[in-house]
Amino acid sequence: MTRLPDFRLETYLSRWEFTARHHLTASDVRTMSLRDLLALADDADRTAFETLSLGYTETFGDPELREVIAGTYERVRADDVICFAGAEEGLYLAMNVLLGSGDHAVVATPNYQAAETVPLALCEVTGVALDEGRDWALDLDRVAAAIRPNTRVVSVNFPNNPTGKVIPAADFTALAEMCDERGIHLFSDEVYRGLERDPARTLPQAADLSERALSLNVTSKSLGLPGLRIGWIACRDRALRSRLERAKHYTSICNAAPSEVLARIALKARGTILERNRALIAEQLPLFDAFFAGFPGLFEWQAPDGGCVAWPRYLGADGVEEFCARLVAEAGVLLLPASAQRSELTATPQDRFRIGVGRPDAGEALAVFADWLRTRHPAAATTATALAV
Repeated sequence: MTRLPDFRLETYLSRWEFTARHHLTASDVRTMSLRDLLALADDADRTAFETLSLGYTETFGDPELREVIAGTYERVRADDVICFAGAEEGLYLAMNVLLGSGDHAVVATPNYQAAETVPLALCEVTGVALDEGRDWALDLDRVAAAIRPNTRVVSVNFPNNPTGKVIPAADFTALAEMCDERGIHLFSDEVYRGLERDPARTLPQAADLSERALSLNVTSKSLGLPGLRIGWIACRDRALRSRLERAKHYTSICNAAPSEVLARIALKARGTILERNRALIAEQLPLFDAFFAGFPGLFEWQAPDGGCVAWPRYLGADGVEEFCARLVAEAGVLLLPASAQRSELTATPQDRFRIGVGRPDAGEALAVFADWLRTRHPAAATTATALAV
């Protein structure tokens, strides 16, 4: 395994995720039980799950699952899909296949830490920060300026984690064309696709725009099924897909057979699940709007364009790191401080924290959060705070 730095985000979550009473920084939408998921299955898939043989599966992934995945794209066929044990394995192996010591990558920030630390362990990397002053816009001129003759990968993530930004479709299409013109692989993390507040803003998928592009997705985020550990990359470059399969022989080899059948069921019911999850977020966001309106001197808040995470600013004099540490220790409410999503490539804000808006118990967590704030910052609260609960 390539030598990698400590995974700050996952280390922080490992400390608190299963011990904090209120997980208010979840990066996935609400989950469902096995019983509820099986209730969405047709007779054939339910029988397939109940009679499943627990042997090895194909390295590329279950053929029926890949067929269903391909159906979520416009120009992708089942043979263009390879499945992984979650999105992280796909990201890790793709970067190791695409990049060598003499190569160069361009990575948009902020992001999920592995999006930059894995490439950094392999080659030179240039970061291009989303423009905070322009609603987290991606400046295509800055991307073009960062590209070198040896650039092999441009990596982006929309809807973005942690900002919730969705860029215009015209910009995303122009980015894919820019990469194609230069022979660069566009690596597009699309794990929050389907949770756009305005469905009209849903971006095209990179693998549909370019034969060289890689679209990364997973059942964990938009579908709210992280326990399945099923992710995939769609890419119409057959030679690259073959290299990804050979790389996977050194990691998971193949996916868990029960998870592949369950993922197939979930993806067939994708429309139903996504509609439910978008409705949940729409119901939750007014609670967050009211909560942050109740503490105008402490926070700057902006609802996400898509996905189920947002990145508010904390204005308190104690700083966001101490604020988050005391909140979880004293009130049991978990947020993710800026240090956990700090970029090594660009200057990223150090006064922000990640908050999740996709869980149905947010009202209870926000009530505890508000009570704690009223005790610590009584002068900052307004009567509007009561609306949050």
